[in-house]
Amino acid sequence: MGYKKGSEVLPVHLLKEIQKYIDGALIYIPKKSKKVGWGHLSGSRDSIDKRNNEIYRLYKQGVSLDDLANMFYLSNETIKKIVYSKKQL
Repeated sequence: MGYKKGSEVLPVHLLKEIQKYIDGALIYIPKKSKKVGWGHLSGSRDSIDKRNNEIYRLYKQGVSLDDLANMFYLSNETIKKIVYSKKQL
């Protein structure tokens, strides 16, 4: 997030109006674009979803939780979370 000097980017009449509400303090103005969830722009979310689906598929085929943890370099607890959350779907 970059800071801009209000007097450099806002028209004088708008700056004076804003100063009625908040004078000399910082204010955050959110983007008007819709917020995108974590990993959607970089593709990380899709990659993790594919990995998790593969873990669940292997689990359904009988691969043990310990073996899955070793195969995917994840902790047993993480594998359990993935498998048990997929069961609920």
